[in-house]
Amino acid sequence: MSKSTRAARTSSSRRGSGPVAFFIALFIVALGSIQLVSTFHSYALNLAELNGLKRQESALIAKKQDLENDIARWNDKAYITAQARERLGFVFPGEQAIRVEHPEAVTGNPKDAEANGSSSEGEHKALPWYGELSYAFKQADAPLPKSAKDQGAKSPASGGADGAGGAQGNDATSNDGTAGK
Repeated sequence: MSKSTRAARTSSSRRGSGPVAFFIALFIVALGSIQLVSTFHSYALNLAELNGLKRQESALIAKKQDLENDIARWNDKAYITAQARERLGFVFPGEQAIRVEHPEAVTGNPKDAEANGSSSEGEHKALPWYGELSYAFKQADAPLPKSAKDQGAKSPASGGADGAGGAQGNDATSNDGTAGK
């Protein structure tokens, strides 16, 4: 019986080692595939970052070229003269500056409104810096409109004559100061 016991033990140990070896091999394959996927993922991320940096570099090179072109332009005396005449309205000695207030009256078409496709009067017209400064001083020195003065004098929180609040106090009087009917 000792031979049959040994044979039984050997076959049972081989049967038991089969599933264990399978799961160990399966674990090693899964671990290797996870490592491989992780490596490819980090490669893809690094490649995307590299492409983004290359695009950023090309944009910066183009911007640098534009700035170098601007520097070269501003080193030209003729360009500086043209910019001073256009932007600041400078003229040479002996010249007479003529500025047309409403060029659309002369040419027949608005200067900027039709070029942009919008002709609303509420748009802000860009003024040169000195024009903006002059406009700001005129606006600061202008008296407040009556509606703004009235709002400053009567605030809704101050309440009416009976102290019941601003809404009830305003219902009792009309705009001309007489009592409501």
